[in-house]
Amino acid sequence: MQKRVLMAVATSALFASSSVFAEAGDWMARVRAVHVGWVQESGSVAALAVPANGIHLEKKIVPEVDISYFFTKNLAAELILTYPQKHTVRVTQSAAGAFDAGSLKELPPALTLQYHFMPDAQFRPYVGAGFNYTTFSSVNLAPLNSVSGGTASIDRSNFGGVLQAGFDVKVGANSYINFDVKKVYIKTDLALNGTKLSTIKGDPWLVGIGYGFKF
Repeated sequence: MQKRVLMAVATSALFASSSVFAEAGDWMARVRAVHVGWVQESGSVAALAVPANGIHLEKKIVPEVDISYFFTKNLAAELILTYPQKHTVRVTQSAAGAFDAGSLKELPPALTLQYHFMPDAQFRPYVGAGFNYTTFSSVNLAPLNSVSGGTASIDRSNFGGVLQAGFDVKVGANSYINFDVKKVYIKTDLALNGTKLSTIKGDPWLVGIGYGFKF
């Protein structure tokens, strides 16, 4: 709860205070199609006969909306948004092989601070870093419960870092084609009957292409 409050306050303060100084051209909105490529790491789960790194989330392409405010030509903050994305959970057992263990939805809003190297050029590269607050919902692990004979659960939230790099290509007076790559650090704990079994690190690469408009 404290992390949620801190994130809400920081985000609100950032955009509320910056809007006082906003002028034409200081804001930019982008829409992107993003491939979510999970890089799962997990410890072995002896209770379920699951070897190390035997828990996986489904990779998929998702929509993304981003709003940026430019404090200066070079320095900007970007708020990264989407809606809760559903992923299938795949588990590999040492003897029985892989099976669908259930599904969940994850929502990973993020805030990054960016540096834009050539803000007046047609080709405009940038790098960024910040944080994400990911929540998990609609968690359904019924198939895993059937295999384990117990009740499996995961932590419902995670606070982690974000690294970002990309570029905008100016194609009109205020419009841009965008390519963007982010490394997002996400993890959760898997428990059975309330006892922690393993920490699962998702840490996906988000590779996106989209369109931006500055106003």
